[in-house]
Amino acid sequence: MAKFDKITVLGKLSQAPMVPVFYHKDVETAKAVVKACYDGGVRLFEFTNRGDFAHEVFSEVVKFAAKECPEMAIGVGSIVEPGTASLYMQLGACFVVGPLFNPEIAKVCNRRGIPYIPGCGSVSEIGFAQEVGCEVCKLFPGDVLGPKMVKGLMAPMPWSKIMVTGGVEPTEENLASWFKAGAFCVGMGSKLFPKDKVAAGDWKYVSDKCAECFEIISRL
Repeated sequence: MAKFDKITVLGKLSQAPMVPVFYHKDVETAKAVVKACYDGGVRLFEFTNRGDFAHEVFSEVVKFAAKECPEMAIGVGSIVEPGTASLYMQLGACFVVGPLFNPEIAKVCNRRGIPYIPGCGSVSEIGFAQEVGCEVCKLFPGDVLGPKMVKGLMAPMPWSKIMVTGGVEPTEENLASWFKAGAFCVGMGSKLFPKDKVAAGDWKYVSDKCAECFEIISRL
């Protein structure tokens, strides 16, 4: 069961609008990354459903975070069908993110009071997702669609809350382009976790980079 309900999760997202997106098959590495992000101010963490037995790693990460990162809401990403969403919710996922929009996932998430953040690539898809209760929609892939897409859709649909994922970087220029266009929040993956830093266990780098992102966002 989720530790935090939908209202609480959306509140955390509003206060700390940068969500790390990460997967690693090693449980201890995943735990260390979550803790480093938490120390850097992160309050929502997206663990992606990428590798074999990813749900087993996720289960251990959720248990770890409950003790070591008490205010962290752990969610799952790369979800494309309702069965997988249900599996992760049973393991404690506080939110579900996907690269596409599947209205059947919205049903199972709504039933459990869990935010579903679907990947959308058009204004119409975002509109359909909003119709089934998706308060936040993921603009994906962000690097293909660009900030102009966010700005363009916010004009006729100013109530929209857009999470941009793909093409987001921990720099002032990049973050400013998204937030000034009207993005509600961003998801950030590899740019936060360079392979060499993860391999070296340089968790301070990760914490500092997260804190730097929040400092930049606070000024925008």
